[in-house]
Amino acid sequence: MKTLYSLRRFYPVETLFNGTIALAGRDQETTGFAWWAGNARLINLSGKLLGAHVAHAGLIVFWAGAMNLFEVAHFVPEKPMYEQGLILLPNLATLGWGVGPGGEVIDTFPYFVSGVLHLISSAVLGFGGIYHALLGPETLEESFPFFGYVWKDRNKMTTILGIHLILLGIGAFLLVFKALYFGGVYETWAPGGGDVRKITNLTLSPSIIFGYLLKSPFGGEGWIVSVDDLEDIIGGHVWLGSICILGGIWHILTKPFAWARRALVWSGEAYLSYSLAAISVFGFIACCFVWFNNTAYPSEFYGPTGPEAFQAQAFTFLVRDQRLGANVGSAQGPTGSLNFVGGVATEINAVNYVSPRNWLATSHFVLGFFFFVGHLWHAGRARAAAAGFEKGIDRDFEPVLSMTPLN
Repeated sequence: MKTLYSLRRFYPVETLFNGTIALAGRDQETTGFAWWAGNARLINLSGKLLGAHVAHAGLIVFWAGAMNLFEVAHFVPEKPMYEQGLILLPNLATLGWGVGPGGEVIDTFPYFVSGVLHLISSAVLGFGGIYHALLGPETLEESFPFFGYVWKDRNKMTTILGIHLILLGIGAFLLVFKALYFGGVYETWAPGGGDVRKITNLTLSPSIIFGYLLKSPFGGEGWIVSVDDLEDIIGGHVWLGSICILGGIWHILTKPFAWARRALVWSGEAYLSYSLAAISVFGFIACCFVWFNNTAYPSEFYGPTGPEAFQAQAFTFLVRDQRLGANVGSAQGPTGSLNFVGGVATEINAVNYVSPRNWLATSHFVLGFFFFVGHLWHAGRARAAAAGFEKGIDRDFEPVLSMTPLN
């Protein structure tokens, strides 16, 4: 049988950790990667790489289900969600599950169902990952050519990109269908203090939807983070889902243009770097959205935004400071603040109060930053390997080689 996937074929494209070239096996001698390099050992074993990805998805879904049930078990209906350290239930409540007027939780059963469904799904994914990692074919190209691929095959890579875009578009439309037909979503600006309602008048005007993209992110404009209308959010998902699906179909049916073939690096590590760059941007945008926006992230569930917290504190604590005889001209810090008593600094706000909004914004910023660093790292390696002036790092004297092997 013709050998389709020899490491030698990809050597100029993939940066190996040593010069060992062999076909079979997944150890350091035959792949060029030590055990800690993870999925790099499976670069040319599409079946095993599929198993690793499916198992990884199973772990993610298992965490979601287990954490979901953990939060349900510890949930106290009499207290706001943002005072209980919850990070998953606020998302379910925002989607309209189990809440009523004013954001009051009236039924926790939907949260329980969500957790159980995620656990069941994780079991299916886990079995699939184990099967493909241990029992399934090492490569898919011979038995299942549709699912097989060659990293340098530009047409196949854009087809895979198209499939991913279609799936993302379907995900966007799931939110649209939930808001339109399946119970609606939580509207923090609803009359009477917030309520769950169906969206009946979508905003589909391109001038409004794309107008957010043209706003300045500075000077109070707020870019897309400034959206304060639920109709605009759901209408934006209609546009986004449509663009993703149409773009996916386009990438499946077409071949890369000549300029794209020349400009981009076509290797597994390059695709990893592109993905890391994209998710880094998403992380930074999500950080700003969580921190500033209380329409997509209602304060009833996530806690007050920074401006809301300051405004709520201002009058109460200004009166307190005035009664204490605070002198604005000689104050060490701003009067009318939780962190200053009579103009004298006391303690930082994080000591007093940390909400899910703080946690989510901070975690997305930190993850976005490290994804960006990972993008730079892998993009540099991929470009260097493609240019032919990096053949890897000499691991002959690596300290790990003298350590006891993992059993």
